[in-house]
Amino acid sequence: MDSLVDKIAVVTGASSGIGRSYARALADADANVVLVGRNAERLESVAAGLPTETLTLAGDVASAEFDHDVIAATIERFGRIDILLSNAGLYVPGDFAEADLGAVRELLSVNVFGAMAIVREALPHMLAAGSGDILMTSSVSGHQAIHWEPVYSASKHAIQSFTHGVRRQLVGTGVRLGEIAPGVVLNELWGIDEEADDSTPRLEDATGIRSDDVAEAVLFMLTRPRHVNIRDLVILPTSQQI
Repeated sequence: MDSLVDKIAVVTGASSGIGRSYARALADADANVVLVGRNAERLESVAAGLPTETLTLAGDVASAEFDHDVIAATIERFGRIDILLSNAGLYVPGDFAEADLGAVRELLSVNVFGAMAIVREALPHMLAAGSGDILMTSSVSGHQAIHWEPVYSASKHAIQSFTHGVRRQLVGTGVRLGEIAPGVVLNELWGIDEEADDSTPRLEDATGIRSDDVAEAVLFMLTRPRHVNIRDLVILPTSQQI
């Protein structure tokens, strides 16, 4: 196993859901965490419960300038970046014929451009170090087109293609790139307050998983020996049919 002790990890979308669980899991593994999200107060709340050193940065990953500043602040504070979890994302379901194009543009700006831009800012530092891990949060809807969320599904298909293409560019550099693709995760996206443990019935019938389940899978990916790169990991509730 590759130890995460004293690693420097940047997590986008860290104020809730999967990103919050990523931050907690990394800190519990003794990594230092840079928490990135839109809501400064919520980021500080998450950071306050972590046992390792943290840095919180509030802003919109759809802004290339903000992404640059996130990585620059990380390097200034910690001297390096070892792990990037490009996780921030928006969700728009529904029939495309009735879609709000403003919401579509915003989703694509965050889920595609923002997800890629933060990677672009981090990569030169990892390449110079000859090591690093980048994991993208995708979705099972990035592996197959899901008709009730076509815009979201399209954005995650883009992440799949990006991950596969850039990983091949990184062969031989020591930098690993992969993605995790969850199914139904019982968090704010589905109107469930994980902190209040509202998810128990869905866990009992295996129609949903927890954000913590996704974070545990990511820790597995990050701690593989350096000669192992898990490119794709799909994690589904046992009773989910897709």
